[in-house]
Amino acid sequence: MVFITRHAAMRKLRRKYYDLFSKFYDRFIAMHATDKQGLLRDILAEQSAARPGDIVLDICSGTGATLGPLSGRVGEAGLVVGLDFSSGMLKAARNKTRGRATICLVQADCSRLPFKDDLFAAVTCSHAFYELKGKTQLDALAEIKRCLRPEKPFLMMEHEVPRNRFVRVLFYIRLMSMGRKRALQILKHEMAFLQRHFQHVKKASSVTGKSKIYICS
Repeated sequence: MVFITRHAAMRKLRRKYYDLFSKFYDRFIAMHATDKQGLLRDILAEQSAARPGDIVLDICSGTGATLGPLSGRVGEAGLVVGLDFSSGMLKAARNKTRGRATICLVQADCSRLPFKDDLFAAVTCSHAFYELKGKTQLDALAEIKRCLRPEKPFLMMEHEVPRNRFVRVLFYIRLMSMGRKRALQILKHEMAFLQRHFQHVKKASSVTGKSKIYICS
């Protein structure tokens, strides 16, 4: 019971952190981003192979950078669901996507997706999977597989190890927040980790060389 209480308290604290961070997130990213035109999200949407009329899910949507490119893929007959556990992030995403009827925002935990089985033609996660802690990662993968239609992909876009020394330190700090053991597993055996959950896993590098996309089905 103590563990459950602490776990719930940490989850609440993390949610408050992201609610606060949402007010500065886009400005912070703009200061450091090399992908000013959002090309990486366009590539992620293209790799999803989503078609007009499809229903797709973006987990850990944050302020919604991936929702627009995905919406362009599914067209007016489709639907893009953006999911995040932070109300602050979703408020920023709502302002960014206001007026787009093909985008639906849902506040929920990605380890307990509130959707029926075999619903989505693709699930994406952009630069956020490393933020998931401990068992939440495993539960999220199980939920993603449950909600995906057969043979449809889960796409995880993440940073390569940065060359810049300062940015690399920040990258390692982010990884270590998952715990030392899991951080080392991700760094050294990321492909093998995903292959334990998906039958087919392919890695694609971005044109910038600074991000990678794992396509899992």
